[in-house]
Amino acid sequence: MNKNTLIGLLVIGLILFGFSWYNNKQYTERREQQLEQQRIADSVARVEMERLRMQQQQAQGDSTAVAERQIIDTAGVVRKTNPTSPRSVIYGEAFDRQLAGTEEFYTLENELFRLTFSNKGGRIAAAELKDYKKYNGDPLMLFTEAGSRFNLNLFAPAQINTADFYFTAREVSDSTIAFRLYADTTEASYLEYRYTIRPDNYLMDMKIDLTHLKGAIVPNQSDMTLAWNIISPQEEKGFQNENNYTTIVYKYPGESSIEELGMSTGTEEEEVKTKVQWVAFKQQFFSSIIVAADEALFASADLKYNTFPPTDTNIKDFSATMTLPYSAATTQGYDLQFYFGPNKYSILKQYGDWEFQKLVPLGWWIIGWINRYVVIPVFDFLGSYIANFGIVILILTVLIKLLIFPLTYKSYLSTARMRLLKPDIDKLNEKYPRKEDAMKKQQAMMQLYKSAGVNPMGGCLPMLIQFPILIAMFRFFPAAIELRDKSFLWADDLSSYDSIWNFPHGFSIPFYGDHVSLFALLMAVSLFISSKINYAQSAGMSNQQMPGMKFMMLYLMPIMLLVWFNNYAAGLCYYYLLSNIITIGQTFAFRYLVDDKKLHAQMMENAKKPVKKSKWQQRLEEMQRQQEAMRKQQQQQRGGGKR
Repeated sequence: MNKNTLIGLLVIGLILFGFSWYNNKQYTERREQQLEQQRIADSVARVEMERLRMQQQQAQGDSTAVAERQIIDTAGVVRKTNPTSPRSVIYGEAFDRQLAGTEEFYTLENELFRLTFSNKGGRIAAAELKDYKKYNGDPLMLFTEAGSRFNLNLFAPAQINTADFYFTAREVSDSTIAFRLYADTTEASYLEYRYTIRPDNYLMDMKIDLTHLKGAIVPNQSDMTLAWNIISPQEEKGFQNENNYTTIVYKYPGESSIEELGMSTGTEEEEVKTKVQWVAFKQQFFSSIIVAADEALFASADLKYNTFPPTDTNIKDFSATMTLPYSAATTQGYDLQFYFGPNKYSILKQYGDWEFQKLVPLGWWIIGWINRYVVIPVFDFLGSYIANFGIVILILTVLIKLLIFPLTYKSYLSTARMRLLKPDIDKLNEKYPRKEDAMKKQQAMMQLYKSAGVNPMGGCLPMLIQFPILIAMFRFFPAAIELRDKSFLWADDLSSYDSIWNFPHGFSIPFYGDHVSLFALLMAVSLFISSKINYAQSAGMSNQQMPGMKFMMLYLMPIMLLVWFNNYAAGLCYYYLLSNIITIGQTFAFRYLVDDKKLHAQMMENAKKPVKKSKWQQRLEEMQRQQEAMRKQQQQQRGGGKR
């Protein structure tokens, strides 16, 4: 392994170290902040609830206030009696009677998901994916009844928050359910939510029908706000790794790219003042997405999430408030669509121009291109015939190694040629020991490389070409839902870390974690062996040029990767382990196939051939002549000064 290759690996290590250090630093700093923010939020919520309760008490009188308190304290189970006195009117007689009721749940399901709806707010109360389970075997719930809220804010004529009302269920069937909120006692004026699911599809259609409510909405209202809040439970084994991929994502109309709030262990929020096509509450392997059927529907959006502490059973509390443009003359309602399903590239790709597939973090530019057009098609093809994904990863690794085999072989030859030239390079170092002769030595080395047919960058360039593949695999495996819940050898889930020993409860090593990953350990050992072999191949060249490189490559790099990858997906560590083992095998094969004597003889034959000076060499010689002339002039000036 020559100097340029070692520098490339060092850069990779520094990038990975910086990324890991930043994540852990942010996690430590914001954990206490999040807890404090949660305490503050709870206090504010209690104060706000008491304020609303007092307002209702003043509007309704003492007897009505007692009834309202019963409803709040018993979670909406107690039936409310509405007095006939005008003092009881808050929203209007029809709306007021729908403030009390008993919460009822309804279910719509197809082959892929089971959705639960509540008459309280007419909301989607819970979403369960049938084909998947949580890491502990429980049903996989994207959100539950206790962690969901859906609210449409409008003026009819008072300000109405639909989440506070009990809707009436109508037209309940196997695929459709409609909820109505009545604006008058004759039930002729009403707001309707109509939900429709599709067979064998993760999409659900929602129609907010304002046709029968237009007379009740104030005519000068220019917009409405739609608020959707869910709490995402922890679905995967590793909290920190899942949290790194859990965020809010949104897309502008007409754009092919997506935007996201980013990763945080605390609170993140963003005010989007332009049109938005869809908003996704994204977890590591699953997403809940609200889509505007009309690209101009969401005029703006306020997005926010709060992160739960690692000791909780939830990951994040998501909140999205979208502005809906309204015109009394033209607006009949709003068409929305929801996606409740996995972050699987092939599935998300089916939804066309929405660009849902961008939710899978495959990387940017050439890295994403490699994953989308090479890795995923091959991985899916192998997975369709082979049930054991450990074998699939093995075959994928072999195919990648075969693909880059010419580059690997070329890199080996370049390193071998540089090793064979080492005695000649040593002679040049002895011939030009002074710093003043650096230009001459550089010129002589370039001439030596040229005559021997050696490219000093020959070992670095193949490494740089392989670097995108290395990063592509780093992005692919943690995002591959195909590996989720797939076991191999001692790993029970290739999408999460494997553990052969868990530390005592409460004990954790900073940066490393609370367990020992055997795949990560074996990967580090294989890297040490591979580095040792390659270092010996360079025959001490790197030790002369960069004395500290031996310690860096042989010891520090494997230890650093062991620490970083202990919490990464077992499938990723397994891939790097296989890659290192194959690299070791290739190195021994090259040593057997490549005869150093024949290679050296070929280099000597190349040296006998006349070599045309390159433009770079010509410029170098010209710079040398100028430097020599300046040196002689300075000597003459110093000599004249002594007289």
